[in-house]
Amino acid sequence: MVSERGRPRGFDEDQVLESALQVFWRHGYQGASISELTAAMGLNKPSLYAVFGDKEQLYLRALARYLDEWIAKRAGVLESTAQGHAAIAGYLRAMAGMFTDATLPGGCFIVNGLADSDGLAPAAVQDALRRALQAAEEGLQRRIERARAEGDVAGDTPSGPLAAFYVSVLSGLAVLAKTGAKRSKLNAVIVQAMTCWPGMPSKSAV
Repeated sequence: MVSERGRPRGFDEDQVLESALQVFWRHGYQGASISELTAAMGLNKPSLYAVFGDKEQLYLRALARYLDEWIAKRAGVLESTAQGHAAIAGYLRAMAGMFTDATLPGGCFIVNGLADSDGLAPAAVQDALRRALQAAEEGLQRRIERARAEGDVAGDTPSGPLAAFYVSVLSGLAVLAKTGAKRSKLNAVIVQAMTCWPGMPSKSAV
């Protein structure tokens, strides 16, 4: 157990990591200052460095938490929804709900982070963000391939380009939310995007 002066009594590592996540989510790697991070986490600098390492390591921990705690449950709809079109639409709606939640920083941690890094963040941070976005695209591609195997999408549909299209929609939704767009606007975009589903069943719900 770390006992550096300044570490609060009853220290909860998950809780303070979540506080750091919220700061990085709002400001990105570059925009989040150490002073803002320590204030949000309730730690002084020595304690922050002793427990989490440097700012880069803290950011990577926060990103991993975002993927595990905020994304995984929403991405679960891709597998739990039977019909492919409804699965993709449900996933986009779930993400849009998170992006526009007034209790959260707004937008997407990953998209915000990529926009903020602009080649200036450490290479490990930029690589981790790119891998996270790529993982989202790969998840969509797997679901599209399942839909093709199950007859929920036209059999000759190339899964890669369609997955890239929907991850582009996802990123666009995040940007709209970050600029203040309401959830109703994002949902209208999703309805329009789902009309591009090849062989879309006429009564599919979106």
